[in-house]
Amino acid sequence: MTNTSPVIVTESAYLTLHYRLASMDDINIVSTFEGNPATLQFGSGQLAPFLEACLIGLPEGTHHVFELAPEQAFGPRNPDLVQRVSRATLDENSNLDENYRIGDLVDFAAPGGGRFAGVLREIDDLGALFDFNHPLAGESVKFEVKIIGIL
Repeated sequence: MTNTSPVIVTESAYLTLHYRLASMDDINIVSTFEGNPATLQFGSGQLAPFLEACLIGLPEGTHHVFELAPEQAFGPRNPDLVQRVSRATLDENSNLDENYRIGDLVDFAAPGGGRFAGVLREIDDLGALFDFNHPLAGESVKFEVKIIGIL
């Protein structure tokens, strides 16, 4: 008779799982439970590092819901990330016929060639106020996972 240890999630795991990220009042942000499960390689950026950290050491077959405080998830809101952008900068990053509305997510070119996005909070003839915090910053979230298979 052989004594086999359960297969567990490691930092180099390749796994198939269902997962769901939701608000604390159970509004889904993303979920695979209604469709096909996800198959992913740990450490490849397919899941946020804080979500991967929840899974380390869990055995195959686990179905668990984690409740994550803002500090464990997308971080606290940073008031320094609410910035005024001049009309000139806004025009540089827009199509000529762009018609912005409060709540729009607007993409900007970053120095050095990257991209970043902010949510429009206010706009007038001189410029606009954008919130560059992650939309879930300052929020507690639920992370539900069902680990189907681990390679």
